[in-house]
Amino acid sequence: MEPRNQTAILEFLLLELTDDPALQPILFSLFLSMYLVTVLGKLLIILAVNSDAPLHTPMYFFLSNLSFTDTCLSTGTIPKMLVNIHSQSYSISYTGCLSQVFFVLVFLVSENCLLTAMAYDRYVAICHPLMYTIIMNPSHCVMLVPISLFISIVDALLHTQEVLKLSFCTYR
Repeated sequence: MEPRNQTAILEFLLLELTDDPALQPILFSLFLSMYLVTVLGKLLIILAVNSDAPLHTPMYFFLSNLSFTDTCLSTGTIPKMLVNIHSQSYSISYTGCLSQVFFVLVFLVSENCLLTAMAYDRYVAICHPLMYTIIMNPSHCVMLVPISLFISIVDALLHTQEVLKLSFCTYR
């Protein structure tokens, strides 16, 4: 069997958002401000839910976990984009790209699981109000978070493994 000619991909080239150098600082400032507003808003939600005792209910528990997941999702991609805009280096390493794919998938699937848990919480509150405290007790709510994280990690591993099977070729 003859060995095949394969070239290892070390990095991916990213497209610029604009070719105009005068717009680069504006884009950087815009994305940085949106990122900071997003992170600070989500952290304020987490702080409000954790510090106010009347908000210690299943819905707000899931909301604070959803805010944390949103923060992690934003932090997984936006800082690299900001670094690329600031340094005008439009590439990402192969392993960096794979890790971003993995973490984006983990947090997106985790968000979907948490939203499903929130929908189930509302379903129980509306359709079975007398059984609500039994069904949605704190231990069940706390268990749903690591279960959603486990499901999301397994799903992300499976999808990232499929991305590893893809072949990439490049022409510079």
